[in-house]
Amino acid sequence: MTEHPIPPVCGTEPRVLILGSFPSVKSREIGFFYGHPQNRFWRVMAAVFDEPLPETVEQKVQMLTSHGIALWDVIASCSIQGSADSTITDVIPTDLSPIVGQGTLQAVCTNGAVATKLYRLYQQPLVGIPTIQLPSTSPANAAKSMQQLVDEWKIIRRWLI
Repeated sequence: MTEHPIPPVCGTEPRVLILGSFPSVKSREIGFFYGHPQNRFWRVMAAVFDEPLPETVEQKVQMLTSHGIALWDVIASCSIQGSADSTITDVIPTDLSPIVGQGTLQAVCTNGAVATKLYRLYQQPLVGIPTIQLPSTSPANAAKSMQQLVDEWKIIRRWLI
């Protein structure tokens, strides 16, 4: 079993919770979300907010929390081979109550199909907020161009500060 090593990103009044599945090997190595240089998450977020690409962890946290976004994953621990979501088994879901309990969430968005499936299975019955599935920002999702990702991810702006 591999434990999730990264704490959630959450400001004081999150309005949107973005959930991935489980950190990649590279993200686990560096200790922060979407650490693989080819993952497009941070480029998408910068484009959605029309902001410069954040370089440091502090800049990434600031960009998200200043817009009312919390970021975490649906899996607290699992068996996984490398970074492939397709190999995930033995899932133990994260406890979303610290974020949900703040009472300010307006939307839950999931980054890709696996995160969506697992959220709907484990957390949605407890949280009570349906997810909006967004296309994966993973480099494995070559079907979507950067512009297509940005266009689809812009939906999160409707709930933001």
